[in-house]
Amino acid sequence: MTVLHLTDEGEAADLAAFLSRLLHYDRSAAVRLQAAGTALAVFGRPPSFEVLAIRAVRLAKPYENGLDVTLDVTVSAGELLEAVDESAATAVVPGAVTGPPWAGVLPPRGGWRAEPGLPERGELRGLVAASVAEFRSRTEELAPEARTRAALDRVGREIWSRTVGETGLPVRAVHAAQSLGFLRGDEQSLVSSGAWLRLRTRYGSVAVRRAGVGALGISVR
Repeated sequence: MTVLHLTDEGEAADLAAFLSRLLHYDRSAAVRLQAAGTALAVFGRPPSFEVLAIRAVRLAKPYENGLDVTLDVTVSAGELLEAVDESAATAVVPGAVTGPPWAGVLPPRGGWRAEPGLPERGELRGLVAASVAEFRSRTEELAPEARTRAALDRVGREIWSRTVGETGLPVRAVHAAQSLGFLRGDEQSLVSSGAWLRLRTRYGSVAVRRAGVGALGISVR
């Protein structure tokens, strides 16, 4: 049995909140865990946003109960959530599951460089609010018989695929960051590595593949 010892109760609560949000969008969600030293990265993919969400967790005891030099496993998000003990600041790693396709292709660990043009948090939140309002307005204007899933998806793709200024970052990535509780405080940045763009905050990151960049920067692990 592998037990993860987190730094404190707050870190455990934040991990539990992240898993709960992922499960809100997909009750059968899986997460990939990668740990080395005192850092644990939790990767998930909320289907509504088509992005990769990454939550970094600080570990207090990286080698406890079988957690050797590294840990790399895909598990059920629901089972992991049940195994989080916030008062003890621990989490028992559940049994491995067959990972979804996205779990085999992750952003690179290094080589990230800063990208210019990312607006400040208030502007980003305003952009998401305006996009949500536009989606509601446009879909409400559709005749009842035309308000099909295909029509709603078409409007959604048009709105959420727009980019934030000249950054190339799709608005859906900002929406995901806000919905997952990452877009808090004033410490957010945009970085890139190969084909990947990453909106990074102190609470977590959202990564997307840039269209038309080919297979550069893919890390299969």
